[in-house]
Amino acid sequence: MKFETVGVVGAGIMGCGVAQNLAQTGHRVILVDVLQTVLDRAIEKIEKELRFQRMFNSSAYPVNTVECIERVVKTTSYERLKNADYLIENVTEKWKIKMNVYRQLDAICPEQCVFASNTSVIPITKIASITKRPDRVLGIHFMNPVPLKNTVEVIKGYQTSDETLEKTYGLLKEMGKDYVIVNDSPGFVSNRVLMLTINEAIFLVQEQVAQPQQIDKIFKKCFGHKMGPLETADLIGLDTILYSIEALYDCFKDSKYRPCSLLQKMVYAGLHGCKNGRGFYEYD
Repeated sequence: MKFETVGVVGAGIMGCGVAQNLAQTGHRVILVDVLQTVLDRAIEKIEKELRFQRMFNSSAYPVNTVECIERVVKTTSYERLKNADYLIENVTEKWKIKMNVYRQLDAICPEQCVFASNTSVIPITKIASITKRPDRVLGIHFMNPVPLKNTVEVIKGYQTSDETLEKTYGLLKEMGKDYVIVNDSPGFVSNRVLMLTINEAIFLVQEQVAQPQQIDKIFKKCFGHKMGPLETADLIGLDTILYSIEALYDCFKDSKYRPCSLLQKMVYAGLHGCKNGRGFYEYD
């Protein structure tokens, strides 16, 4: 089946990327956020990224900026999602906020609508438990930047149905994505490993073992990674890293997930990385 209308909840970095990817592949997108200013910035960002792709021909899909932007409907009202075929949630990694969002979505969205959470660490089964459609809830962990990353991590919750998985595979194919399916666990595979790596790299900075540039250079030059762990942290957002590692600590009660105090201090100081211009590096 062709998914005509896809809801995207949350217009931050990941929500922007998901909305852009969907618009580029011919889908009508309903982009929802609680703040109009965030939605306006999201559209500006999508427009800028589309122009950049067109200039450098870096997209696998023909880019018509005007047509893509016209496919994205921005709104602060969840009511606009009442006819959505599929929904992808990208709100902040705080359980109380997600819980409130899903309760509202469950009451508004059509019964057949699938809920896909683009969460970093929160268990999919936990999210599904607060809806009346646990068989139609799963995780899709998109990588950043979404339009340029061709593989996602699909997480199957305890009650996720085969039909829900098949629908999801169909949408991902339409978006030009391959996938790796894993079972539900806090952090899944990617972030259970990545968040530990980033947190440990921050401990190395705190202990003055090495500077951020040195740590990232080792990962890029020695291991062939495109980005080092601290560059990756800035890209994701240090606030998101902190919320994620805290959530892993809450789930596992294991001291290895104890967040580095330097990470906490930077987030409290408003150093969130690329999203606001300063983290371990500075950005224009």
